[in-house]
Amino acid sequence: MPGFTTLAWLALTASPATAFWRLPCVSPIVLERLDPIVNTDAVSSHVHTIMGGNGFAKVMDYNTTQSSTCSSCTVIGDNSNYWIPNLWYQGSDGKFTSVNQVGGATVYYLQRGGNEEKLKAFPPGFRMLAGDTAKRTAGTDFASQAISYNCLGTSNPETNAFPNYNCPSGLRAQVFFPSCWDGQNLDSADHKSHMSYPVGAYNNGECPSTHPVHLISIFYEVIWDTNKFASQWSGGKQPFVWSNGDNTGYGLHGDFIMGWDEAHLQSAVDDCTNLSGRVEDCQHFQLIPNSQAQGCTVQPVVDEVVSGTLDKLPGGEAVINDNVGPDFTDLTSDGWSYVGCGQDNYYSRILTGASTSQSSMTNDQCVKFCDGKGFSIAGTEYSKECYCGNSIPDVGAPIPGLPGNCKMPCAGDATQMCGGAGPITLYKKCSGTTCVNAIKTPSQVTVPSTGGSGSGSSPASGSSPSSSSVAASQPTQGTPSAGTTSNGNPSDGSPSSGSPASGSSPSSNPSSGNPSSGNPSTGNASTGNPSSGDFPSGSDDSDSDSDSSPPSSPPPSSSSPTKVPSPGSPATTSSAAVATIHPSVNPSLSSPLPSNATTPSGWAYAGCYLDTVFPRSLPVWSNFNGPKMTNGACMAFCEAKGQPYAGTEYAGQCFCGEGLVGSESVDESKCSTTCTGASGEKCGGPGVLSLWVKATADKRAVRRHLSAHAHKRSI
Repeated sequence: MPGFTTLAWLALTASPATAFWRLPCVSPIVLERLDPIVNTDAVSSHVHTIMGGNGFAKVMDYNTTQSSTCSSCTVIGDNSNYWIPNLWYQGSDGKFTSVNQVGGATVYYLQRGGNEEKLKAFPPGFRMLAGDTAKRTAGTDFASQAISYNCLGTSNPETNAFPNYNCPSGLRAQVFFPSCWDGQNLDSADHKSHMSYPVGAYNNGECPSTHPVHLISIFYEVIWDTNKFASQWSGGKQPFVWSNGDNTGYGLHGDFIMGWDEAHLQSAVDDCTNLSGRVEDCQHFQLIPNSQAQGCTVQPVVDEVVSGTLDKLPGGEAVINDNVGPDFTDLTSDGWSYVGCGQDNYYSRILTGASTSQSSMTNDQCVKFCDGKGFSIAGTEYSKECYCGNSIPDVGAPIPGLPGNCKMPCAGDATQMCGGAGPITLYKKCSGTTCVNAIKTPSQVTVPSTGGSGSGSSPASGSSPSSSSVAASQPTQGTPSAGTTSNGNPSDGSPSSGSPASGSSPSSNPSSGNPSSGNPSTGNASTGNPSSGDFPSGSDDSDSDSDSSPPSSPPPSSSSPTKVPSPGSPATTSSAAVATIHPSVNPSLSSPLPSNATTPSGWAYAGCYLDTVFPRSLPVWSNFNGPKMTNGACMAFCEAKGQPYAGTEYAGQCFCGEGLVGSESVDESKCSTTCTGASGEKCGGPGVLSLWVKATADKRAVRRHLSAHAHKRSI
């Protein structure tokens, strides 16, 4: 971590571009079917949970907001309104039960201007939307990326759809609004066209010439107590649905009506440059007690029941899932059938035959690859990875009739699903009447409990395997051949290295144990920072064509430092902080040596550093990841490759590079995972690197670059 002098210097030189404040809106003022932006002077089709000033009404202008006599947000003078749909649980009987909201909302005001751009306050009468109530499918555009979910109480990456697993500490819904204004229109016909996301990313960067005025960015976080329903899931599918009838999560949207005094807000934008995020630290704000804000309510206009257990959603909204197409690709005409969505394991791959990683990956491409290598089972994972074998171990086999969580779009065709971070989309070679996709006739898919050989066994004979093995095959220590492809030899049963084919996550990540990921017990007045969008978004889309098969790694978890990175920085705590451009940085060489670590001559320990994953902070992969990892072995490998930077991660992974890209130092305690090849050494952790630098590097340049990087990133 930066020393005291560095932090003191940063505090003195902080710029608005790195500052933010969290506005607590401690409770809703009303739940009802009103939306004065989209449905002016009319009843909306679905219920919203509305926070802010009690001037909220069916018809609103700026003067209406100023008629507010109280607000559920705690800053005096903010009479704005903030709202999103409300959440419901749909039981197996088809009935709907409202999900309790934990507090109200946390609204982040983020000073994220581009170079030489002066941030502006919202003008009086301004309003806007983010998201699309009709959306039911994934997308890669900025508007799609701006909608996300954080499953609190887990170390899983954020998703853009409802996660298909329980969230022990609640589900946090997140909406990031566009921040670039056309400078003329306070609204537009679709309530979006007068605004744009920045050029480089949805959450930071410069504005396009069509929308040249950069307004302060706002970002909503709303937590829902979904854990209450943890024992009531059925059918292997998440049971939650927004009030607009969306059970995919893609249809989440947010609305905002400006209710500040413009000069008051502009003063805060200009002067409240504290890095703490605490609204109390802004000299222009006076606060009211939470209890007083909680007492601010509005009488409903629409006379109907909007909570409890109902036969149908308020307003009669039907649950519409436009994403009803199959989660598999029909390849029966090619002699391959869909088996289902299985579960892979980083340290014990269920398919240990040939493997490859390509930015053009599709299911049919993977099937052709495995078929050409003589295997009868093919599996896609993490968008761009392909694995081959001849049988599926029981431990990773799909559960008949259940869809699983293979929801990650293929890198080469976003209409296909290529597994996930651990889940693997599986196909088997078939012929004649055996060519039946499992999802259509689940009764025909059986997973025998009898024993069998591992997936790297003898070559396919043209028919599907007769049985699945009882236990997962053990990871081998073989080294894959050069190139992106690891060629398991089906003729002699020799599987390739157990290393995966690209940067996927293991199926089970160690818990970070970091409370900064959020907990409903704290209410909505969170002390953490906006949660990160670590779900893959195509930023690491190049083919892995190095001389090794790149290893999987977990995405950054909530173990990252509690801070809001500035524009361009990687983050693990918020969608509001995701970056697409990562500056190169060199670390200090003054960190103390970790206990029991063996250091080859000429190398020095630099400390514990975040791995941005998308792209990798150290981009060169080793070819011996797995059970033999030590720090010394990693340094020796990198030195042989002519790379002066080496990093071990997550117990069994090694990365190299000529410099550190897009990273930052984190507390040494984060690098606490025991090396697989040395019980007395620590090899990084989930999403963090134990970093080593060849001592011949220019130390002055190292420190100079680190200082500059710290200044850019703040905190």
